[in-house]
Parts: sequence; structure tokens; C-alpha cells
Amino acid sequence: MANAATSPRSAGGKLWGIGLGPGDPELVTVKAARIIAEADVVAFHSARHGRSISRAVAAPYMREGQLEEHLVYPVTTETVDHPGGYQGAIDEFYVAAAERLAAHLAAGRSVALLAAGDPLFYSSYMHMHKRLCERFDAEVIPGVTSISAASAALGVPLVERDEVLTVLPGTLPVAELTRRLRETDSAAILKLGRTFPAVRQALSDSGRLAEASYVERASTDRQRVIAAADVDESEVPYFSIALVPSPSNNAAAQHVSSDEVAGASEVTGHVTVVGLGPGDDAWTTAEVREELARATDIVGYTTYVNRVPERAGQHRHASDNKVESERAAMALDLAKRGARVVVVSSGDPGVFAMAAAVIEMAAEPQWSEVPVRVLPGMTAANAVASRVGAPLGHDYAMISLSDRLKPWDVVAKRISAVAAADMAIAVYNPASKSRTWQVGAMKELLLEHRTPQTPVIVGRDVAGPEESVRIVPLGELEPSEIDMRTLLIVGSSLTTVVESGGERKVFTPRRYPA
Repeated sequence: MANAATSPRSAGGKLWGIGLGPGDPELVTVKAARIIAEADVVAFHSARHGRSISRAVAAPYMREGQLEEHLVYPVTTETVDHPGGYQGAIDEFYVAAAERLAAHLAAGRSVALLAAGDPLFYSSYMHMHKRLCERFDAEVIPGVTSISAASAALGVPLVERDEVLTVLPGTLPVAELTRRLRETDSAAILKLGRTFPAVRQALSDSGRLAEASYVERASTDRQRVIAAADVDESEVPYFSIALVPSPSNNAAAQHVSSDEVAGASEVTGHVTVVGLGPGDDAWTTAEVREELARATDIVGYTTYVNRVPERAGQHRHASDNKVESERAAMALDLAKRGARVVVVSSGDPGVFAMAAAVIEMAAEPQWSEVPVRVLPGMTAANAVASRVGAPLGHDYAMISLSDRLKPWDVVAKRISAVAAADMAIAVYNPASKSRTWQVGAMKELLLEHRTPQTPVIVGRDVAGPEESVRIVPLGELEPSEIDMRTLLIVGSSLTTVVESGGERKVFTPRRYPA
């Protein structure tokens, strides 16, 4: 409602935006019913056929002798010969309709403008409100939305705890609908009708079709609820909605129940190894989020499992960071018994992480029939590099300094080989509580091929709460300041530090001199 202190209005009647709810007259609020009965004028929209659903819902609350303003759309979805096209015709109609209502308001009459659902939620009322609220007193009475009515008809919660509900118009392009469906926990898709084929395609492309339900004319005596996959595309009215309910309460999303996992060995599950990205949840891809939401079981190192939002009915199996093979075996065994398992890694699962362990273990005969796939994530190297520019702009290598799974002499040979090849190096696992000397040994090897001025990026806890990123010369790199939460990027002979926008930036040129 416009602020009277800052938006002077004409003296006159009051405009009421009346939310009628989704169709059942008994879902009209007490206040809405009272205002409808008291108003001097009841206004409502309809298509050119003249039948107004809003007028029919409000009829039990109207009184004899009320003035009525029937606002008939000149066009709905068809093409028009208006010089401004469809939008030009609609805009012209809104201007004319607003002036019809303004005439009543200026004469001191109160006007109740009816709106199906809620007046400010995909409603015709809002177009009148924007044109009149600064000229006249206006008040909105909220109504039950079609989403609430459809959810009630379905009888399944839409969202629970920290799940996210996304409201989408079916008029969006298929690719955009698909993207948004992949990124959300739960969705409500409105404005169906002739858009339904595209909506169903987006549900299918996003992998959500099996989870989706279709609700038609919710709350009315013509209400219909069926699976979205079973809808006849030729018979979808505008007043219908597609719902993808809460993953916590959606049997299709959960894939199999815990009882099936425990007792149905004939059910074949699968394992998906995912990368959560380096620290910040914003760097977890939509594809990974979708897989996490549908998993029956989450398996991983405790620190990474704790990054995954908890969901009702989902089982979590956290373990120490030094039991990769055992963790992979557990995940495959759960999947063999029917579970939909997600194994979580930080960064990218294929970079010094769990993908290799799971694939290696899956080759054993006892698990050879279990499907395994890998979903990528942003690497720690790319995350650290992004903070300072483009130090990995040319050829580079990734080397882990950990000698837990390979002997140090192999690590040393690889450091020397890459340094001699004049490549930038992303150095993973540089140190830990039990490994404190490798950074110093690496520095000595590098200085055999690099100058002491070679830039080194020291990135610690990037995208985490304790993030710090420094650029230091190789000759001044202090091994005692490096720990397991640090990633190093050592430049090549061409890597350059520059000033840009008041900050130091680093880049390795894309062209190598002849």
C-alpha cells in the first residue's frame, strides 16, 4: 500500500484488492467476505467469453444492488493486430480499466477488485494497484494461493526444514526451466495450459519428472490430481499447477526406502562420487546439489559429510580421512543392496580424492555390477588461482606432496621434472601435523630450476571462514607457515605479478616465447 505521508492521494473512495483463494468459496477469508458485501462497486476480470471465475467465487458474499465493473480482456494468448502487438494491446487495456475504476474512486465509491488466489501473486489486480495506489487509498487482503491449495490436494509437504521452494512460470524457455529445476529442492510451476509440453520436457530433462505431480483446479469440485508424467497434454487448463514436492517427503526422490535397502537385495542401487567444491556452498554445482537431495545414503570424510545439509530419512556414514578404500567398499556395498549412495569429496572428486578409490574398488567382482558415476566439482587449485588472477593460464601440473600413498623419491622426481619443464605447479597436501619437512625439500628442488623471485601463491582455507591468500617470492617461502589447509601455486619462469585495480594480480602468459 502506498505511503500517504509521501504519496499524496485524491480524496475519494478506497480500492480493495480482494484475494479470493483458489476457487472454493469457503476458502475466502472472513475479511474478504465482509469487504465484498460492503463495497459500493465489485470489479472483476474475464476473457472475452465473459465468464468470470472470480465473480462466481464471490457471488455468495455479494449483495443486491451493488454496482459491477466487468473488465474484459481484449486478448489472452492469441496474436493481435494492435500496432504494439500483444503487450501493446494489454497495456492499453490496463490503462483504460484503471480509469474506469478511478472514476468510481474519484466519486467517493469503494471498489472491491476481485483476484483469484492472492492479489499480488501472478494476479491481474497488481496491474490496477500499480496505476491507482498513489492516487487513491488502497489496501490488499491476501488470499490462499494456488500453490497452497495444490499442496493440500496432493497431501505432501512442499518444503521442510532448510529446503528451498522455487516458484516458476511455465512460460520460461525449456532450458531455463530445466536449469532452475535442477537447482532447487522443491518447485511449483504455474501458467500451464498450452505450455505444459515444454514444462514436461523440462521436468524430464532435469530428472524430476518421476517426482512431479499435476493438480488441476485445486479446491474445486473439478479438482484432479495425477502424476505429471500421465497428463494428456491436449487437456491442460490454465488453472493447473505442477508440483515437485519436498525431497524429504517424496518417495520418487528418495528412490528406495530404507526397508528396501535393508532387505531387498534384488534392487540395484548406484554410487555417485561428487565434488562439493572448496569450502563455499555457492561453489557446489546444481547437478551435485540435485544428487545430494535424492541420495538415500551419504558417505565420506567427516568434515565433508558435515557440509551436506541433513535430510529426513537420509543416512550419513562419516569416517576418518585415512580409510578411502574402506569408505569406497562401504558405499558399493550399500548400493549393491539397493541404496542410492553419494560419496562426497571436497573440490573435485577426481583430483586427489575419492573418485579413483571408488572406481578401483568397483572393478572387484563382488561390485562389478554396481553402476558408478562421477560428478565434477571446482578444484582447490582453480579456486586459489581465481583469487589472484590467472597463475594457471598456461600449462601446469598438479602434485601432491603427501608421501602416504607414494614414496618421497617419486614425489621428488616429479617436482624436478615439472620444474625443469618450466610449468606452473599446483601443490596439494603440502603439510600436515605428521609431515612437516616436505615443503622445505620441495623449495630446494624448485630453486634448482626457478629464481628466488618466482611468485608463489599461498592460499589457505579459500572460500572458508579463515581464508587468506598471499603472494610471496619462492626464496622467501616459509615452510613452517604451511599446513594441510593450504594449497600452493608455484609460477613458471614467465609467471608475472602486476598491479590491477589497486591489487596485486598474477598471470602466466598464454603464449610461450619461441
